Amino acid sequence: MGGEYLYQQLEGWLLQGILDQRWKLGDRLPSIRSLCSEQKLSKATVQHALQRLEAQGLIEARPKAGYFVSLQPDGVKKPVSRARIEAPRPVSVSDLLLDIMGRSAAFDLLPDLHSGDLPPAIVALNRSIGRALRRQKGEDYQYYDKPAGFVGLREQLALHHAKRGWAVSPEQLCITSGCQHALFLALMASCERGDVVAVEAPGFYGVLQLLEQLGLRVVEVPTSMDTGMDMDALEEVLERWKVRACIVSPSFATPGGALMPEAYKKRLLALAERHDLAVIEDDIYADTALGRSPDPLKALDVDDRVILCSSFSKCLSRDLRLGWISGARWHDRILHLKLVTQLASSNYLQQGVSEYMADGSFSSHLRRQRHELRTNRDKLIASLHTWPEEVRTSIPQGGLSVWVELPGHVDTLSSYMRGLENGVIITPGPLFSVSGQFANCLRISFAHPWNASRKEALGRLPGLLLNA
Repeated sequence: MGGEYLYQQLEGWLLQGILDQRWKLGDRLPSIRSLCSEQKLSKATVQHALQRLEAQGLIEARPKAGYFVSLQPDGVKKPVSRARIEAPRPVSVSDLLLDIMGRSAAFDLLPDLHSGDLPPAIVALNRSIGRALRRQKGEDYQYYDKPAGFVGLREQLALHHAKRGWAVSPEQLCITSGCQHALFLALMASCERGDVVAVEAPGFYGVLQLLEQLGLRVVEVPTSMDTGMDMDALEEVLERWKVRACIVSPSFATPGGALMPEAYKKRLLALAERHDLAVIEDDIYADTALGRSPDPLKALDVDDRVILCSSFSKCLSRDLRLGWISGARWHDRILHLKLVTQLASSNYLQQGVSEYMADGSFSSHLRRQRHELRTNRDKLIASLHTWPEEVRTSIPQGGLSVWVELPGHVDTLSSYMRGLENGVIITPGPLFSVSGQFANCLRISFAHPWNASRKEALGRLPGLLLNA
């Protein structure tokens, strides 16, 4: 120690505290002021030590909050299960999904838990919507909106996407009743009954519902929790079967938050051009990024094959049923289908959200949300890795959930009813596949703060899952 500089001594002391779990994952380190006082060091010395730890990925700085212990990926075991490639098949979605949705627990461990005050973002949103409603004049209420939606909202969405590297005009966007509606329109426009659609496995169960209703067949493509859809596996699928469309979530795919590298995106687009298929991009999680929101796949689309679908439901409010779609070469047909399936969107709701975006409230909300989600994620992963048996988890850089892989003997599907009896809702792995795979996996959300009730529910999971 005697030969070390003061900043090195402090760095070593802080590092040992992290290794000894004096400060656990997600905990706030002592402030710069308190470290200066307690360790008798200058502010510059303390800042230098903290910056060195930050450069190693051991801690992270959060504006106006201080330094926090961050994830150490080398110490977290990641999921290794991989989907099988099987022949295309019809889709049949489990009734279990309806039960989960009926309990309002798609993104919560606890059924029907509604408590606490409205967050500032929703208060500001409600004010904007209220002002738009009060501005309604004369017989406005007697008229339908245009099929494409309120131009002011489409202009704000175009500006928002421009910040993410995609230059889109308002005319290329259509407002929908959420992302699920956008995906529905995309599939109706690009596919016919009996066609084959490639999906991620594990992937979004809402997509499987749509495929079932439209009479489409599905072929599942193995997906990595780090990089998303496996391009080698997709190429094999495309060589073996005639695929009409591919649904993919390049930015933080559910259930594990995978982020597709740019090289994979370019290869996907090349495969789509070679095999003549539509690529339907589910971009709904992009604005939940814990850092910078990644550019959409659509930004690389020079062949007009990517239909982008998104909404505000994951980044702002589940109750705000407003989404959007950019339909590429199918856009005119999508506008017609929107007229048939929805007729029109609420004018005052669109105007209120447009104002909310224009005055900077949406951008401010996303900045605050990043820190909240990162804290929630870190606490969840830290808790999971204290379980008595080996647990493997994804480490998402966005999205709202982690994918948890348990020992092979665990059956999360059979544990569902046992969880209900104990007041806990789990989301079993087989829901994310049509072929019954991932029985020893489940999705756990970090969308909500870990209050006492949720911490207690999380603490009950090892006994429910591992001791069956």
